[in-house]
Amino acid sequence: MNSLILVVLAIIGYVLAFRFYGRFLGRKIFRLSASRLMPAHEFEDGVDFVPAKPNIIFGHHFTTIAGLGPIVGPAIGVIWGWLPAFLWVFFGSIFMGAVHDFSTLVISARNRGRSIGELTATIIGPSTRYPLQFIMQLLLFIVLAVFAMIVGSLFVSYPEAVIPVWAQIPVAVWLGYKIRQGKNELIWSLVALLMLYAFVLIGVRFPVSLPWNREVSVVIWCVFLFIYVFFASTIPVQKLLQPRDYINSHQLLVAMAFLVIGIFVAHPQFAAPVINADSFSPVSDVPDLAPLLFIVIACGAISGFHSLASSGTTVKQVDNEMDTLPIGYGAMLTESFLAVLVIVAVGAGLGMGLETDGGVLTGAEAYRHHYASWSSASGLSAKLDAFIIGSANLVSSLGVPVKYGAAFVVVFIVSFANTTLDSAARIQRISLQEIFTSPDGTIRKPINNRYFATFLIVFAAAAMTFLKPGGQGAMVLWPLFGSLNQLMAALALGVVTVYLSARKIPLWYTLLPMMVILSLTLWAMLKNLFGFIRDGDVALVVLSALILGLTAWLTISSLRALFRKAFSLSNT
Repeated sequence: MNSLILVVLAIIGYVLAFRFYGRFLGRKIFRLSASRLMPAHEFEDGVDFVPAKPNIIFGHHFTTIAGLGPIVGPAIGVIWGWLPAFLWVFFGSIFMGAVHDFSTLVISARNRGRSIGELTATIIGPSTRYPLQFIMQLLLFIVLAVFAMIVGSLFVSYPEAVIPVWAQIPVAVWLGYKIRQGKNELIWSLVALLMLYAFVLIGVRFPVSLPWNREVSVVIWCVFLFIYVFFASTIPVQKLLQPRDYINSHQLLVAMAFLVIGIFVAHPQFAAPVINADSFSPVSDVPDLAPLLFIVIACGAISGFHSLASSGTTVKQVDNEMDTLPIGYGAMLTESFLAVLVIVAVGAGLGMGLETDGGVLTGAEAYRHHYASWSSASGLSAKLDAFIIGSANLVSSLGVPVKYGAAFVVVFIVSFANTTLDSAARIQRISLQEIFTSPDGTIRKPINNRYFATFLIVFAAAAMTFLKPGGQGAMVLWPLFGSLNQLMAALALGVVTVYLSARKIPLWYTLLPMMVILSLTLWAMLKNLFGFIRDGDVALVVLSALILGLTAWLTISSLRALFRKAFSLSNT
């Protein structure tokens, strides 16, 4: 199939989905109103609660939820064929992921900007507060520890990204200063973007490599990253987080535009099969499509981390409730379209030319060489290499040298991985402070001090990262991440469903997605648990059993709340 056809169909589909389904949810289900007082105004503190223009918040939310997720997931998901990956990304985002992101943003905005974990106590019952907060803390802990290692590894693998990524910090601070002066944010952000691209060219000419071996270099970069994360997640959002994410959103949109134009010009045929029959062979090492496809491809379809972003940082900056639809529903569809472009880049762009020791492979041979086995395609470097090479091939059709095309792609990959770090730290700090909040609304000392709370979070993540050489300590918990992330999405949808039920609002639009993702996730978690038992991994067995127990408690509590609301309504 020609990749251009798929991209055009996806664009039309996403526009129609937002125009009809998204607006239907906003008008008929959540009944958005511009007159509601938003937490950003009610609790404005100049640090976390800071109202901003919708385009700036869109940039922040988009870059926070995107990260590496919509790249690495689809890049490995294509091993089952491009069609299963596309169908899950396309329909999953429209009817599940975007609904999840939008709905959690709305109900958080209507409940003083509290996180989805804190909202369980009010919406479902007090006994559910700490179980969900524990799951949130564990998920964010893994994200912070692992992503620090990932970014450090990317700096070592792609030294040309070092200068532009670190230069982005002073550029973002400068842009934030200009915006606070009342300057036009679009014009000055484009100037900042041009400055960033100039640093990309400098980075290609002057790559920065540390003078130690890979393991030591990764650790050194991780140290710098954790220091950066501490300061970036404690300073006021309008000074770094908002302008940096705004620049990154432009950077990604430009990269996506180049990929789309490249697809229009080159319109390569898919080298990947529609459905990979080899993956269903009993001698293949590729796991069964279900449930793993729905866990591997999270961001781009549905991801629990997004509810933490919606109710953690984004909600505290939204100026008007009407903005929640383009920010929550729209940003998720945009991220999903990025995942479609990734599928095209690795499924078709890779076939335009893949250099190997034996020469240049094209077409199906290039696909089979990269996706010969699960082990050859599932590593981080393998996922990113496939996307970088495929994207560089597509951009080269516009006359951009492959070397520079690859550099631009690498920089935006590392930039987005980096944005996930300080956003995750800020969200985790806010969640931690909620855990230690008294009934009267005061945060217990010393957790009320944002510097102390952030230090605890960063120190714990750093300790986990450095538990093994090369910053590999966090990978001990990595096998839990995929299912834990999707579990968070199911539980967040459960909270929204109970919220809708209590207000006599049709709940099927969140209940059905919740049931689907919860069933798939529990299936995957049970398979993982049996695998951990077989491997004798005691720590993962204990954690998996604990998470399953907490999930059962939260699910039963949600069902009881639903039935309780239904019974009370039937007697009114």
